[in-house]
Order: sequence, then C-alpha cells, then structure tokens
Amino acid sequence: MTLPTPPSLPHSNAVAVVGAEDDVAALAQALIASRQNVLPKRLVAPGPDVQQLHRLMQAAAAAPDHGELRPWRFVLIPASKRALLADVFEAALLDRDAQATADQRESAREKAHRAPLLMLAIARLGSAQPDMPVLERMVSLGASLQNLLLLAHAMGFGAGLTSGQAMQSPRLRELFALQPGEEAVCFVSVGTVTQRKPMRPRASPHEILSEL
Repeated sequence: MTLPTPPSLPHSNAVAVVGAEDDVAALAQALIASRQNVLPKRLVAPGPDVQQLHRLMQAAAAAPDHGELRPWRFVLIPASKRALLADVFEAALLDRDAQATADQRESAREKAHRAPLLMLAIARLGSAQPDMPVLERMVSLGASLQNLLLLAHAMGFGAGLTSGQAMQSPRLRELFALQPGEEAVCFVSVGTVTQRKPMRPRASPHEILSEL
C-alpha cells in the first residue's frame, strides 16, 4: 500500500511545526493506547468537579454529527437520586426473576451507588430532519462516548461503559423519561481508580486493515 505524500511546509517553519505535530500525535497515540475500561466498582471519589464535567460534555459534543442532529444525550444521576435507580434495578431484576434471592436483590441495588460520576447515555433514533440512518447516529454516539472517555483519562480519572438487562426495562425508560425513538444504550462511570487490570492485547494493524 502506498501512503500519500504529506503536504510541504514553508522552509522557515518546517522543523518547528513538524516537531510540534509529532509531539501532539505522540501524546494522542499514547493517550488512546493506554485508555482502558474500568469497572464501576473500581471507581471511587473524587470524581470530576463541575468544571471538569463541563469539559467532558464539551468533548462529547465535538463528535462527528452528520446532519447536526445531536442523536444522543446524557442524563446525570446525582447522589441524591441513586436510590431511585437502585429501586429500578431491583424491580427490573424481580420482573425477570420473581425468585431472586435477597443477596441478588441487594447486588442489583448496589450497582446504582458505584462511581462518583454516573450518567446514562441515550441514543435518539426516532424520526428527524434530515433523516439520517440509525447506524450513522449510533456511530456518532460511539464517537461522543470515546471523546468523553479519552478526556476523562487525560484528566487522570478512570472511566467505563456498562449495560445489562435492566437497560431494556420499561421501569428504566419511565425513570429517565425516554421518549419514543430514544434508547438507553449504556451507563458511563467516571472516578478515581482503586485498581487497574492488566492492559489487554490490541489488534495489530494488519488484522484490521485490508486493501481493495
């Protein structure tokens, strides 16, 4: 495969600009390569403050968005509302398994209280103008989430995405006031990491790139 020739630079600034670009590219690559999903049970306070949360949302909003639909939104679950989410998790479990044990019910409730910052990511897939395909909208949500995760990592926090059977519960839809065409996709947790797991192997370029 032949790579394109990079654009030429003015002679006087060439060395400085190339050096700066190399530094930024190396930093970005290191940030991307070192990010890992951290389970909520390994995330504790402190989490992002108000200003940091604002920056995380700015990063999320910078995702590619064909048609400028903003086909996603986030709902913050503050500490004062975690009990409501715990109620939904427990009720959703009982809807699936009326014989769930007390330990299973408590485990379901406990998940609502993990991580100092907890948000629900919602995809907006209903009718819109322009009517962009659902797959494009989900790609936009994925890019938004990755922007958020990378900036949280750059801030020194751990972050992770989680889902589960409760995501499809009518009780969860009611709690978060989901509208027709909206789907709960995953929870986003951010906080200080107590324990990191070993980095998993990454796919090599030749495993994911082919040529027509």
